[in-house]
Amino acid sequence: MNLKEVRRMLNELFQKPLCYGQKRHLVFWYDGAGDFKEDINDLQFDQIRVWKLTSHNLFATKYELEKKDPNSSFLIYAPMAKPAPHEDWLLDQLKMGMEFSTDKTTVIMRELGIADPILQPIVKHYAKFFNNKQRYTAFQSFEITDFDQQSIDVGVLSVLCRNTVNTPDEVVKTLMREYVEESNRSWEAIGKFGDPESFWILMERMYDYTRNERSLQDLFTFFLLTYLSGTAPDLKLPDCWKDYVSLKPMNIIVLMNQFMNQSDNRDAFQKLSELVASTIYLDDYLKKWDIQDYVGADAFRGFDGAVIEYIEAQLAAGVDQFDTYQNMINARRTLHWYHDYRDVYVAIEEAILLMRLDKEHQHFVPEASSYDLIQAYIKDYYRYDRAYRKFYTAYDRCQKDDLLITLREQVERVYGNVYMRELATKWTQGLKQSQNEKWPIAGVPQQNRFYPDLIQPFLKKNERVFVIISDAFRYEAGRELMDRLNLELRGTAEIAAMQSTLPSFTALGIPAMLPHHSIRYEISESGNQSVKVDDVIITGIEKRTLLLQKRVKESFAIRERDIRDLSRQEMRERLQSKKVIYIYHNRIDANGDHAPSESEVFAATTQAIDEITVLINKLVNNLSASTILVTADHGYLYQRDPIKQSDKLPVVSGQTLQMNRRFVIGDQKPNSEGTLTFSTEGLLSNDPPLFVTVPNGAERFMIQGAGANYVHGGAMLQEIVVPVVTFRNNRSNILRKVNAKLMSSSRKITTMILFLEFFQTEPVEEKVHPRRLIAYFIDSHGERITNENHLLADRSSEKPADRVYREKFVFKNRDYNRQATYFLVLEDEEENVEKNFERIPFTIDIAFSDGYGV
Repeated sequence: MNLKEVRRMLNELFQKPLCYGQKRHLVFWYDGAGDFKEDINDLQFDQIRVWKLTSHNLFATKYELEKKDPNSSFLIYAPMAKPAPHEDWLLDQLKMGMEFSTDKTTVIMRELGIADPILQPIVKHYAKFFNNKQRYTAFQSFEITDFDQQSIDVGVLSVLCRNTVNTPDEVVKTLMREYVEESNRSWEAIGKFGDPESFWILMERMYDYTRNERSLQDLFTFFLLTYLSGTAPDLKLPDCWKDYVSLKPMNIIVLMNQFMNQSDNRDAFQKLSELVASTIYLDDYLKKWDIQDYVGADAFRGFDGAVIEYIEAQLAAGVDQFDTYQNMINARRTLHWYHDYRDVYVAIEEAILLMRLDKEHQHFVPEASSYDLIQAYIKDYYRYDRAYRKFYTAYDRCQKDDLLITLREQVERVYGNVYMRELATKWTQGLKQSQNEKWPIAGVPQQNRFYPDLIQPFLKKNERVFVIISDAFRYEAGRELMDRLNLELRGTAEIAAMQSTLPSFTALGIPAMLPHHSIRYEISESGNQSVKVDDVIITGIEKRTLLLQKRVKESFAIRERDIRDLSRQEMRERLQSKKVIYIYHNRIDANGDHAPSESEVFAATTQAIDEITVLINKLVNNLSASTILVTADHGYLYQRDPIKQSDKLPVVSGQTLQMNRRFVIGDQKPNSEGTLTFSTEGLLSNDPPLFVTVPNGAERFMIQGAGANYVHGGAMLQEIVVPVVTFRNNRSNILRKVNAKLMSSSRKITTMILFLEFFQTEPVEEKVHPRRLIAYFIDSHGERITNENHLLADRSSEKPADRVYREKFVFKNRDYNRQATYFLVLEDEEENVEKNFERIPFTIDIAFSDGYGV
């Protein structure tokens, strides 16, 4: 360093502001090598005295500084080594001033605030690291105040890993992330500018990693197997793994828990987990372990695969321990891999529900009248159809994994061979015995009475009403829509059922719900069929609007797709003044009626529920709609397996007016086995009446062409029971989430492993939603000191004991201050702004921590 550079650096020191209590600058320069003893006389500063210190003028110097000139600023140059503190006559003055050195290491220490001379060899060891301005500045930005060897090592490692957070955990996370990306940039930087040996010493001190064959792969295997051992304590690990399990697992459990749960690291954790799983041949051990010993473990993806395979095999074997299977799924619900297998688990849950229903009903549908069977369907049997639909909705989303093939076969057996056959047989018997060829079932609301029975009462009270007619929207879907509206919107929804027309198809269902005096089925000389309402063909929105306006001038009909993108102002301009608004929605039938897309009909049903919910919310918010009815023109039948030839009937002989897989319309009563025939008297105005013939149960007529799985038009309950969901807006209804409270009254922690119980204060019900919480502990600086637990408060039981959640917290193996305050943080996982649900203060009094929680 030349004299010019020295003068510049000294000037910078003297120009620094004085600290509190200081009256002047005292700068001590110990030049042990005497490199500048000839140049010191050439250093001159304005209003700064330069004083030479030797071993012979120590007292004189002290006297000069304290008595003779206590006000001037001094540069005290000593061409000798700096004395030890206990031998330093001028130690008090040095403490009041600052030290200058031309030694690079000393300069670095002074600028960083490293006061302990014992650390000089460590700083010098990292000379290559600090010799780069960018690295030096990054290290300085950590603002380390409590320096020791570990804090310097960690700071260097953090800079070389390009981390913004200066902790050993973050260093390890970066190395794990880069390892699976096959980058290793940071590890190479540590070898070039840092010290790999210091890294391994840190791994031993922080995580108890002492294996001889050290490598990053070995270290990460050590982490995952230690995490597995800590989170599945009942699992008997093979002897060859035991050397990979830390005797002080706390820090590793917290580290890996954070790594897997941080969104930026989720993919890296999964790749690392898969690499380690293949290395240790995890699949071989999964076959040997008791599944209950790892049902709560999430170190490896294979655990979910094993749980899924186990439940599927048990169900396929007819082992009906449904509560056990559901509890296993519940245990997986808040673990890491659940999101990846969510559709698989949902499919299994729906299959369990279907099989539970089958068991409850003893594989049997009792004989009953047609009226009683309809009542049983709308109260109970519809659940079979909903579970079947929701199974396939989830199943279709997870087929890229080629899972649940065996379970699908079991679902088909229960639904098709048991439920549908039983229901079809008993329903056909009920119709034969009760109806005497007449279609309307006494006591059941009729679709062709929709307008006078449901719309006119609103008009008499001068109330506005909206009607959403969704093509092929089955009763079971209406049930789900009702539940969804009650859960999500500020209003109340209830459901009723109507018996549809026969045939159960759009051409009759739509006219039946419009105001009318007569509905007539006609066929032209050219063979074209048409349905006339009051002698007018009403195909098209405009004609339906005209028909509605004949009854009430302020009426309007519109397609849902035409209202979907309207702004609030546009909606008000078109609809605000109307009294009766019919909105036609077509999602399900649009998919089902086309052979290439009929397999998507269940997914389309889910989409229809979503779209109707959005539409209702839009009508409420933009038009202040107070009453909205949701119904359908007809339902449908759908089964995934191909329809067997034995389930198909020959086409009805004789002259027919219209033929479909599920019905035949004729002007004469046919004589055909395996069918039911009904007169259109009381439904259509044709005189003489026509006849509608349908196959018994769910069978189809043999008609050429694809698309036999999705059908409607017949008389099965899934086709002819249509929903009427009535939503009444009520802004006084408040949507809220359940509360969860910590049950323990103690706020003192005395062990490294802590179990806490949380109480869900009320059941989940309408307007009271589940709450997803993340729970963890932090110190006063905000650093996480435990794993995080995902608490899903979603239970609907009325019994308080059923709404208690027990969570395990593992604390880092570090020093804890008995006088400090630590916090249990509860975060609402679904909130974007106000995430903090609650912060509960704790004290920690752990006398001795050895990694075992004692």
